[in-house]
Amino acid sequence: MTHSSTSIGNNPNQRQPHKSTRLRLLRITASHRRMRRNDLMLGMILAFVAGAINAGGFLAIGHYTSHMTGIVSSIADNLALGIFGLVGSGIALLVSFTLGAACSAILINWARRHARRQQYAYPLALESGLLIAFAGIGAVIPPAAAAPVTAVLLCFVMGLQNATITKISGARIRTTHLTGMITDIGIETGKLAYGLVARRLNHPPIGTDVRKLSILLPIVGMFFLGGLIGALGFKHLGHAFSLPVAALLLAVASPQLRMRPLSPQ
Repeated sequence: MTHSSTSIGNNPNQRQPHKSTRLRLLRITASHRRMRRNDLMLGMILAFVAGAINAGGFLAIGHYTSHMTGIVSSIADNLALGIFGLVGSGIALLVSFTLGAACSAILINWARRHARRQQYAYPLALESGLLIAFAGIGAVIPPAAAAPVTAVLLCFVMGLQNATITKISGARIRTTHLTGMITDIGIETGKLAYGLVARRLNHPPIGTDVRKLSILLPIVGMFFLGGLIGALGFKHLGHAFSLPVAALLLAVASPQLRMRPLSPQ
């Protein structure tokens, strides 16, 4: 009787499904067909991008550009102090963020009617292009002179990104600011702690949304990691630190941007 020369344990194909599953998940991260897994992966990637741009952008232009709370507060402060030039700057940043969010909505809704497969890839590809433009501006214009333009540009990028993941996830995931997410983590942690005490005291149990924590914790962690890498990247590369970030976004968007081959007649 002939025995197979390849044992199951040594067959390299046995390890392929896990690798191919991960690669397939990356390929469909920006797909118009959404699942919890690719929502989470895209949320983590975009949180990393937001952290990198927020921290690196602060070192580049002296502004955090991913959240509007501080900007709106600064507008009020500067208005009260009569510093109207800074009031105007703050309003420009606020309007730019809003226009970025509006641009995302326009792209996604247009694509839903004309190019459904690309509806989420378009805003990600545009964000990638704008980050390349950010690097280009920093390469040809002195940082002090470029700061006003790049601040407006980065606010537009962050508005674009936040609206994109908001529409993709049905407002379950936000990636450019952490206040709400950390609040939710605190709530679920408190419920978990109270549940442990209630169990010991034989009180009625209280449910903890473990699934919600499994989404929020990785996103917050990726935002922090992106911030660390963005700060180090700007320290060593200057504005060019945004180029690898742009490449990451393009890698996520490109599988959906490729034209499908025509089916044979």
